Amino acid sequence: MKRNLLYISLITMLFLGLNACSWLPKQKDETAGWSAKKIYDTAKGLMVKKDYDRAIKYFVILEARYPFGKYAKQGQLELAFSYFKNEDFEKGLAACTRFIRLNPSHPNVDYAYYLKGLINYRNKKGIAAKIFPVDPSTRDPGTAAKSFFNFKTLVEKFPNSQYAKDARQRMLFLRNNLAKHEIIIARHYMQRGAYVAAANRAKYVLEHYEKSPSIKSALEALVISYDRLKLTKLKNGAVRVLKKNYPHHPLLTEGGKRNRWIKKWTKKK
Repeated sequence: MKRNLLYISLITMLFLGLNACSWLPKQKDETAGWSAKKIYDTAKGLMVKKDYDRAIKYFVILEARYPFGKYAKQGQLELAFSYFKNEDFEKGLAACTRFIRLNPSHPNVDYAYYLKGLINYRNKKGIAAKIFPVDPSTRDPGTAAKSFFNFKTLVEKFPNSQYAKDARQRMLFLRNNLAKHEIIIARHYMQRGAYVAAANRAKYVLEHYEKSPSIKSALEALVISYDRLKLTKLKNGAVRVLKKNYPHHPLLTEGGKRNRWIKKWTKKK
């Protein structure tokens, strides 16, 4: 009996609560009846004030209410930029990707590619890896590689884009850092006797990051790895390339100088 009364009381309270909610005044939608231009202009004004949270709100309303037309398309790009400035990188990337997919011939589609590169360039994932020591073979360059690809796509598709010059400069920086990352991993493998893995990393640098400062290190790693693996033909080929580019390199000599250079690569820390 007491249990039944408890159930009835709970149901009554729930019913009264739901009805109480219905008595509350509904919030008025301030944008009701607004044109696409007015919503867009309001959002742009908020961007100028760097109020990206509110700008995002209006751009989302614009896209939902007016999914077609020039304001909707431009609003999609502005929405992506607002997400970027608000450091909501995943949503920013999604907005750029959607814009590219839906508007491949839009006159500003080059900006969408550029913005994707910027977002990945700024998106510093894995910052803990920079603070705490980790095995370099497990460290992922992640967003840096994605950013390089984004900028590379922009430059290849739109070589005359107003954003191409900046993209090339950023690619240079990213290329050098990505190549250096591969060399760090190659050295890690060599110090542990994993010469096949080290050689593969060195070859990757030579094939994908030509003209980077790490080319010399990649050739060194390749010569030493092939020597340890007793792959004479491959070693001789790597030696020829090293000799052509660095004719006085210690690895091309005999004796202590050469041995010290090899030890620098293979000695465990």
